[in-house]
Amino acid sequence: MSTRFTSHSICPTRGGPVPTGPISLPARLCLLAWDTARPTATGRADLPGLVRAGALIELARRGLLVDEDGIATPADLDSRTGDAVLDGLLELVRESRPHSWRTWVTLRTRVTFDAVREQLVAEGFLRAEKKRVLGVFPSVEYAPGRVAAVDALREEARQVLRGPQPVAGVSARDAAVVALAASARLLPVADVRAHERRVAELAGHAGASASGLGEIVREVCTALTVTAAKAALP
Repeated sequence: MSTRFTSHSICPTRGGPVPTGPISLPARLCLLAWDTARPTATGRADLPGLVRAGALIELARRGLLVDEDGIATPADLDSRTGDAVLDGLLELVRESRPHSWRTWVTLRTRVTFDAVREQLVAEGFLRAEKKRVLGVFPSVEYAPGRVAAVDALREEARQVLRGPQPVAGVSARDAAVVALAASARLLPVADVRAHERRVAELAGHAGASASGLGEIVREVCTALTVTAAKAALP
């Protein structure tokens, strides 16, 4: 049975209620980057690209970004999602010259990443802690605010990756989360290698819901693989 996490269903109510509804694809990928055993800000330099990739796929899944000869193209000039992160990316794509999907995985990614992080702080999933570097320079560190929620998301990703649930029974969004996370080396490398065929099947499943979406998923996953490999270089 496929699970669908919502901010209400996976989060304790301490600290007050949070908005209900499914956690967006980019927000889930951002949360997956945190190891709650070491609750400090993630140091992954490629995390903004992964979050951007999630936003691109989310918009493509909704039919608001489409592929035109390899170019990420807004379907129209007026549509909105009601999500500040997704709408911000849509506006950025509309205002920019045409770019491929791979380019958008790396271009001005801090815009999307900062918006997702702000959203997660507002909903209590992350907490922002003001610090001073060397006692002088102001800085902000981020850590999980709802540890149980982050742990639940990580466990869900592991279950989707390893099975035994058939890929056809996994939701398209969950499949996309794992396919993108695996491409970015966010999941344990040993697990990904042991389940390479399943990762490929999940990527295919994530892209099967709309015409052209499969190629978009492949392009974005390829971009993440290249970015992760570069980030791993000494």
